[in-house]
Amino acid sequence: MERFVVRRARSPSFRFPKCFSHLQRVVVVEDIKRWKSMLELPGQPKENLIEALEELKKKIPSKEVLLSTKIGHTVNKMRKHSDHDVASLAKDVYTQWRTFIKNHSNRPSIEVRSDPKTEAFRKNARKLLCEALDLEIDHPLAENIEREAFHLSSRLISTPYRRMVRALVFSLKHKPEIRAEVKTGTLTVPAFVQSHKK
Repeated sequence: MERFVVRRARSPSFRFPKCFSHLQRVVVVEDIKRWKSMLELPGQPKENLIEALEELKKKIPSKEVLLSTKIGHTVNKMRKHSDHDVASLAKDVYTQWRTFIKNHSNRPSIEVRSDPKTEAFRKNARKLLCEALDLEIDHPLAENIEREAFHLSSRLISTPYRRMVRALVFSLKHKPEIRAEVKTGTLTVPAFVQSHKK
């Protein structure tokens, strides 16, 4: 007698995540820092603030990540934002995190961090961007530009990332009109970095 394996179709609501970072409790610290720098940079348009808060709402960082990145302080400050939509969304995120931490404080979480070589390379890129912008070292604008470039390069120090950083630095050094637009905020950081993606 032959044996058959009967396979049933999976329910349409079940889907495997594309990668671990799509899971709610898996937090990539670099992404948290990127969204934090986006929220802290003055003169950000409402769309960027809402986008950052929406992305933060999808994640629930551990207490350790909240303390090390101080993202909770930043989101809490956004609750007092002049725009009602931004303030309301920030309040939702803050409340969601606070209740989750209270209810699940004893469970372990997964953190993803960069290695020291990557961090050193990124710090050098930030330094070059500060020099190109004529700003002091570790200025939030240069940090935000570098974080956006790193994110668009799939969080890898690769040839496309290096080319993008070189192109951004060249553009900021040799095109004063673009430098002025980026510094004043008329050209948003995501739009500026996206225009230099190779």
